[in-house]
Amino acid sequence: MGDRKKALITGASVGIGKEFAHIFARQNYDVVLVARSRDKLEQLAAELPAKYGIRALAMTADLSTASSPQQIFDETTKAGLQIDVLVNNAGFGQFGNFVENDLNECLLQIQLNITTLTHLTRLYLPGMVARRWGRVLNVASTAAFQPGPRMAVYYATKSYVLLFSEAIANELRGTGVTVTCLCPGVTTTEFHKRAKMQSARLMKFGSMNPDTVAEQGYRGMMAGKPVVIAGFKNWLVAQSVRFAPRKWVTAMAGKANEVS
Repeated sequence: MGDRKKALITGASVGIGKEFAHIFARQNYDVVLVARSRDKLEQLAAELPAKYGIRALAMTADLSTASSPQQIFDETTKAGLQIDVLVNNAGFGQFGNFVENDLNECLLQIQLNITTLTHLTRLYLPGMVARRWGRVLNVASTAAFQPGPRMAVYYATKSYVLLFSEAIANELRGTGVTVTCLCPGVTTTEFHKRAKMQSARLMKFGSMNPDTVAEQGYRGMMAGKPVVIAGFKNWLVAQSVRFAPRKWVTAMAGKANEVS
C-alpha cells in the first residue's frame, strides 16, 4: 500500500462499517477492511480501488475470538502498514431476557463489543502516539446511556465503550491523538435481524440511514470530539436520561424493548 494515510475498519462488510470504508476511500485513505464475511469483504476491497483510486486490503477474521486482535496487528505490522485511524465498528446484540438467553452468545458479545475493541485500541495507540497523530473511533450506541432490559448485556457493553473512550480521550490530550465515541440510535442495518429484535417497539420509533450515521461520526472524529450522538432526536433522548430517576429510565428502556 502507498504513502496515503491508512484506516483500519472492523465490521467493514456491511452497514455503518461499509459506509465508513467508502468515506475514508473518498477522502483518499488506503483502507484495511476487517470482517467475518469473506465474499462481501473481498467484493468491497475490489470496489473501492476501482471507484476511488486507493488501495484496499481485506482481512477475514472472526473478531469474537480472543486471538483475533493480535493476529490482525501482526498481519498489518508484517505488511509494513502504519495504521493512522482505527475504527472499532464491529459488534452485535442479543434480544431477550438474560436468564433465557444463550450463555455463549452473551459471552461472545462481551468478547467482541468490549475485549476485542479494547485489545485493538491498545495495540494500535502506541504507534499513533509515537507519530504524534492518530484517530480512534469506537462505535457504541445510544444504548450506552441507560440500562436495557431484554438487551442487558448489549446495553452494558456499550456503556463500557462510551466510558472507556471518554477516559482515554482525556488521557491523550496534547498527544496529537484523539478518541471519539460514536453513539447511533436505531439504524437501518443487519444488526436488528442478527439480534432478533425486529418486533420490538423500539423499531417503530424510526431509524437513521447508515451513511448519515457514518458521515456524522467521521466529521466528529476528525474534529476531535470525544462523543458524537448521531441525530438530534437521539441526542435529546440521551440527554434526558441524565436527569430522570434511574428506575424510570430503566422501565422506559424495558418498555421500548418489549415485543409489540
